[in-house]
Amino acid sequence: MVDFKQSKYYVNREISWLAFNDRVLEEARDVYNPLLERANFLAITQKNMDEWFMVRVASLQQQVMIGLDKVDASGLTPKQQLDQISLVAGQQIKNQYQVLTRSILPALKREGFELLRAADLSTTQYHFLKQFFEQELLPVLTPMAIDSTRPFPFLANDTLNIGVRLKKENEKSEKYIAVLQVPETSGRVIALPEENQYILIEDIVQLFLGSLFPGYTIKESMVFHVLRDMELDIADDEDTPNILQDVQSKLQERERGRIIRVILSHTTSKSLMTKLIKLLHVDEERTYRVNGPIDLTFLSAWLKLITAPELHFPSFTGYTDSDLVPDQLFASVRQQDYLLHHPYDSFKSVVSFIQTAAQDDQVLAIKMTLYRVSGKSPIIKALGDAARRGKQVTVLVEIKARFDEENNVHWARELEQQGVHVVYGLRGLKTHAKVVLVVRREDDAIRRYVHLGTGNYNDVTANFYTDLGLLTSDSELGADVASVFNILTGYSDPGYFHQLHMSPDGIREFIYEQIDNEITNAKAGRPAAIKMKFNSLSDEQMIRRLYQASYAGVKVQLIIRGITMLKVGLPEVSDTIEVHSIVGRFLEHSRIYSFENDGNPKVYLSSADLMTRNLNRRVELLFPLKNELIRDKVLAIFQTMWDDNVKTRVLQADGGFVKKDRRGVVALNSQEKFISDSLIQQNKQTKLESLAAATQQFEPLNNPFLNEEQGNES
Repeated sequence: MVDFKQSKYYVNREISWLAFNDRVLEEARDVYNPLLERANFLAITQKNMDEWFMVRVASLQQQVMIGLDKVDASGLTPKQQLDQISLVAGQQIKNQYQVLTRSILPALKREGFELLRAADLSTTQYHFLKQFFEQELLPVLTPMAIDSTRPFPFLANDTLNIGVRLKKENEKSEKYIAVLQVPETSGRVIALPEENQYILIEDIVQLFLGSLFPGYTIKESMVFHVLRDMELDIADDEDTPNILQDVQSKLQERERGRIIRVILSHTTSKSLMTKLIKLLHVDEERTYRVNGPIDLTFLSAWLKLITAPELHFPSFTGYTDSDLVPDQLFASVRQQDYLLHHPYDSFKSVVSFIQTAAQDDQVLAIKMTLYRVSGKSPIIKALGDAARRGKQVTVLVEIKARFDEENNVHWARELEQQGVHVVYGLRGLKTHAKVVLVVRREDDAIRRYVHLGTGNYNDVTANFYTDLGLLTSDSELGADVASVFNILTGYSDPGYFHQLHMSPDGIREFIYEQIDNEITNAKAGRPAAIKMKFNSLSDEQMIRRLYQASYAGVKVQLIIRGITMLKVGLPEVSDTIEVHSIVGRFLEHSRIYSFENDGNPKVYLSSADLMTRNLNRRVELLFPLKNELIRDKVLAIFQTMWDDNVKTRVLQADGGFVKKDRRGVVALNSQEKFISDSLIQQNKQTKLESLAAATQQFEPLNNPFLNEEQGNES
């Protein structure tokens, strides 16, 4: 029997994550993508890497600092992981800047959009910027000297700063050092008077830096960006009775976390760089020099100033089923289940479900979970409206959602003020489940309506995240969801669910059972296959179970957007496992779990990825698709994605991802296919609505479209 625990069978989690970010970087290189979308992909790689450093790299540094040397599944200690990260991340940063300077900026210039440096400015532009500097920047700039009486200042997380080396007039020494933070009040990118010419705010500050240090000569100035450890450590004991206050307190502490990365200009002198590294207390291995503008997220700010629709993906609005408009919604869902595939199906149907419930006099209660919502969420407004109308409204707001903690604290307070009963998550667990329960009185009976989904109730990200959701009035699912809320808000242990599976523990054990069933079928010569789609695979025990399935001959197809610690092509270990990764216009976020079950497939959707945190330390839900039409539709969605040969990368035995060979094959971009299908649905619905409107202009007896009998009669 093969020992599936051997470290040679696993990829390091962090190196796998960097490989994912490299796939995003490929989209920035891809000349078949519209130019401004390529620039946006490059900005996304920077944002991704920043968040990864602030959490994952910071966590590894903490482990090294306390002397932890426990190896991960791939056999690496925290120190060894950091050493590998330094090399791989350093190369990826170089690649980012090659894409910027050799591809994106020249292409933008050819299209007439130019980012100027100080040396490129005309006399008119110089005088414009001098006036801008004096009026807008000079009043807010604060140069901070560093000497024996003025220690190195605190530099906030995710800020741009300028380091300055100076010489005092009539002195030979160049020992004077100062820093100043680049202000954010005017934005990162400034439009110049000439159309489509721009300059970065830090270049303006450096251009007129001398006015801040009269009596001194500037010998050198450089821009640098700092990131801090932003992991939020919430106590899991009972010493802190108020979890909301605990989170708010930790948010303040987090802002002063240890600096874990510095990026600076490649022109920085060795002496100034050495001085800064010492003052910032950052390891040299976490210091990266780049040839280009510091912090590539400036591209996001620049894109907002550029008007060129032809350089973006064509605009697209998802399909809204006419059955799910407010006056028909509850009647429609009472008749049948509805599958929603976002963004191809508009998220407005989900928003409408909650808004309609808020205004419907027959609705008695609304309960839901919120993990991430938009800054101006219509869902929050609808919940407040429902509470003011006297309905029982209960919302679990997960205030520990990473990097959304402050936003969620705000919304929790806002909902409370509107009369909503707010639960702040569970101590020791994050509530990541996506569920809404609407309780409605109908004909002296109580009926439950439910929405279960794979993604957040965020009306903004729903336009570019792919997710699946189910609208249903199934009585067993409704009872299960009611039990879930009783667990989340009170003291309840229902003992079992009719259809739902819930983590911690429940989803893991259920998936184990399904995999074991496939193994049994494979050994008996019956049809056996596993098809799954999710964001990340990093749970060692789950990988081991999939290896066991492959060893038994089960065909395993996995679509994984991000991390995968599993290896393919290992003899007797993963011979039958294939892994695809789709990175394209939309961020693949839906989670599908399908098992062949001897020719009678079982299909489930879930909020959970196959990561240890999702299976052990979060409240997640996995739910079945009982309706055969919906089940088959999801299987067809999976198959379309599996057949994608444009945006798919296939995992190789050496750990690399390679695009499919398309020679002699018709191109299939699954996301574009789903967009096309959605537009066809919209056109059909528009024609039917136009036809219905036209028929109302005629007398019934002269209208052959009313029904077949009247048509024949006429």
